[in-house]
Amino acid sequence: MMLFNLLGPLEVVTAERALPLGGVIQRATLGYLLLNPNKVVATSRLVKALWGDDAPMTSRKMVQNAVSGIRRLLEEPGAEVLGTRLATAPYGYQLHIDPDTVDAARFRRLAARGRGELAAGFPDLAVDTLAESLDLWRDSVLADLAETGITWPSFAQLERERLAAYEDWVTAGLELGRHHELVADLEEMAAAVPTRERICRHLMVALYRCGRQSEALVAYRRTRHALVEVHGLDPTRELQELERAILNHEPSLLGRQPQPA
Repeated sequence: MMLFNLLGPLEVVTAERALPLGGVIQRATLGYLLLNPNKVVATSRLVKALWGDDAPMTSRKMVQNAVSGIRRLLEEPGAEVLGTRLATAPYGYQLHIDPDTVDAARFRRLAARGRGELAAGFPDLAVDTLAESLDLWRDSVLADLAETGITWPSFAQLERERLAAYEDWVTAGLELGRHHELVADLEEMAAAVPTRERICRHLMVALYRCGRQSEALVAYRRTRHALVEVHGLDPTRELQELERAILNHEPSLLGRQPQPA
């Protein structure tokens, strides 16, 4: 079976090996088609995605050559996948593919399932499902193509979904009383996305439950400063109320405490 990996450098792997993907144009063409599975993608849209407004005169021919290379790739020995094929449409191309062979699609399916489990009151199930979704990520989306200067909107969308899945995973962990385990990871994430209020909220709660009230308040002030500096906005009322609850030592903040071994 062939698997297509987008959550990191582009990879196409069979049970035996990773397949050679050719040069940047072929890899970018395949990457774009994988981000738009089972949809007709116009040749003009591919050209725009690969070159922007500076497409060379030979751009359409280069896309045709890339498509030919991708078709050869799909015919590699050991690369058989039921129903996977790259078809020519009247004005472009369509990659017919089982979504479960694409890591980005599997991530989205698992993240949605974990979110549903969390909403249904099953954090013990959600924490494992969401961890499985996050484990699919090896690096940023199509990191090898991003290094060449490609910045498709779908990159940022997937990264937003990754962050939301991480936040849901932390929510489940906090509901299970795992604040001690989560603090260090949350501190690192808060430093990476200093204006993300949900991350700040999780960090403040985890620190408070670990008996580190003053550090929880420092985390709030740090995020408030970042929000003012970057967006010219104060934190939302929810985050401000959390600060007051910490100052007042409200019992509801303690949540579930870890059970003794």
